Formats: sequence, C-alpha cells, structure tokens
Amino acid sequence: MAMEGYRGFLALLVSALLVGFLSVIFTLIWVLHHREGLGWDGTALEFNWHPVLVVTGFVFILGIAIIVYRLPWTWKCSKLLMKSIHAGLNTVAAILAIISLVAVFDFHNAKKIPNMYSLHSWVGLTAVILYILQLLLGFFVFLLPWAPLSLRALLMPIHVYSGLFIFGTVIATVLMGLTEKLIFALKNPSYSSLPPEGIFTNTLGLLILVFGALIFWIVTRPQWKRPKEPNSVLLQPNGGAPEGVESSMAMNFGNVDKSDSELNSEAAARKRNITLDEAGQRSTI
Repeated sequence: MAMEGYRGFLALLVSALLVGFLSVIFTLIWVLHHREGLGWDGTALEFNWHPVLVVTGFVFILGIAIIVYRLPWTWKCSKLLMKSIHAGLNTVAAILAIISLVAVFDFHNAKKIPNMYSLHSWVGLTAVILYILQLLLGFFVFLLPWAPLSLRALLMPIHVYSGLFIFGTVIATVLMGLTEKLIFALKNPSYSSLPPEGIFTNTLGLLILVFGALIFWIVTRPQWKRPKEPNSVLLQPNGGAPEGVESSMAMNFGNVDKSDSELNSEAAARKRNITLDEAGQRSTI
C-alpha cells in the first residue's frame, strides 16, 4: 500500500534522524571536550554519563521507537514483529535511562550533594517511573497474547497518549537539566556572558527541541499511520460483535433462509406431483 505524501514523510524522517544523531554527537563532544570526559569513579566524570545516556536512550532511541510503526517499509512485516521491535527499542531506552540515574546518585552521594531537590530531578524521576510503567503495560497487554481484545481497545488510546506525554516530558526535563548544569558549572566566565561552552550547549538544546518537534509531527499525521491489517478483527466500541462478524453471520443466515425456502419449494412441488399422479390414476380407473 502506497503512503500518501511519501516524499514529505521521507524528508521529515531523514531530518529527524540527522538532528537526533547530531544531538548525540553534540552531547559526546560537550562532555569529552568541555566537561573533561567520561569515567565511573564517583567524580564528575561519572556524572557526565548522565547527559550522554539520557540523550542517546531517552531522547534519540525513544523517538525512533515512537515512529517505528510509521515506516512504510515495515508495513508488510507482521504486527508481532513490529511490536517486538517497538518493545525492544523502548527496553534499551529504559535501561540507559536507569543507568543514567545511577550515575547521578553515585556522583551526588560521593560528593555529599543532596539528591532530589530540583525541579529537574523531580520531573526527570517522574518521567522514568511513568516510562517503566508504560513499558510494563505495553509488554503485558499488547505484546503478550493474554489480554482480551476489549482491554486492548480500552487501553490503546491511553498507551498512545502516555507515550507522547512521556516523550514531551523527557524533552522538557533535558532542557532544564542542560540549563541547570551550565548555571552550576560555568563560573568564570559565567553562563550569562555567553562563553563558547554555553553557546555550544544551547545549540545542543535547540537540536533536541527540533528532534522532538519532528517526531511529534511525524507521529501525529493520520495519513502516515500504519494501515490496519486486512484480516485483523476489531471490537466495536459499543460492545457489539466484531467488525466483519455481523456481516458474515448475516450472509450465513441469508444462505440458511434461502436453503429453507428452496427446500419448501421442492416439497411443495413434490406434493403437487403426487396429487396429480393420484388424480390421473383415479381417472384411469
């Protein structure tokens, strides 16, 4: 099935991948060039894993997981395969997000810095908790074949909305975190004087914002939605019979009615023939 506005979709997809990849590269350049590098020793080097893992997993990979159903080249793949890919990408993003939190808490505890006092930390931890709950919900309800179709139909709008809400919350949290880090780290020269690191990191924030906007645009265009599979059975919202079932039942009942009428006609014809035969016999006698 051809996608409507394919060229526009392809242009936005390439733009999103390019901007997302640049966001990851800019984050690596920032921590390696301006923030002294990476390590796992309780120092600022361990903290630097936090922005790298968040931007890589919780922004870039999560964004790809959101639009993976929109890729027209996958529309011929089975829905189960695409669900598995979607779940796999989200799992990788969740693992990277959890490791990034461990890096922050290790650094804070080693340096005797209080935990969970800023709005950035409150919103960020909330996003991670909601994301893990979203991942578990998707795994047990939509990936495994245990949940009834009525439950899936009920939870699907919530699942879609929650995914977009969490992604938007992550973007906002990252932007808050970048600003907070620059305010704390840039003293001489100060952040307000627009030093090179400040300009570079502000550019990183704009890239992340543009990436989020592109993902939101791609995933909210109805003409780019994955078509429903022809053999799929959908529940009616009013609790009635599934689509296609009522029509097939009506056809079957129609065939039954037609067969009954044919049988009745045949029986009536046989009865008339018997009556005529009897009348002929009486006339012969």
